[in-house]
Amino acid sequence: MLARLHRIVEGDQLRMVSRKGTKFHSAVFSASLLRTTSESPSRFGFIVSKQVGGAVLRNRVKRRLRSLAADTLRDHPRGFDCVVRAQAPSAEASFPDLAGQWSQMIERLVTRA
Repeated sequence: MLARLHRIVEGDQLRMVSRKGTKFHSAVFSASLLRTTSESPSRFGFIVSKQVGGAVLRNRVKRRLRSLAADTLRDHPRGFDCVVRAQAPSAEASFPDLAGQWSQMIERLVTRA
C-alpha cells in the first residue's frame, strides 16, 4: 500500500497533473507525469472507471498499479507526480504485462519530463 504521503486523491490535483503532465499511452493504461521540486515526495494517483469492469476487477487493477507504484518509489522517491488511468484491457492483462508496460512508462516519462 502507498503511504498517504505518496498518494494523490484530490480531484483538482488529479486533473492538474492529467492536463499539464507529460503523457504516455499504452493498451492497458495511460499516464501523465508532472515534475515537482526535488524535495517533494513522488506521488501517484489512479483512475479506474467502470469501463474496466465490476468492483472486483477494478480493485484488482488498482492493487496491481499501487504495487507497481510502490516499487517505483524505491528508485524515484522524490520529484514527480503521476496520474495513471486504467483502460478496459487492463482487467485481462497479467501482472507481468502490466509491469512491462509500467517500466516502459516510467523510463520514458522520467527521462522526458
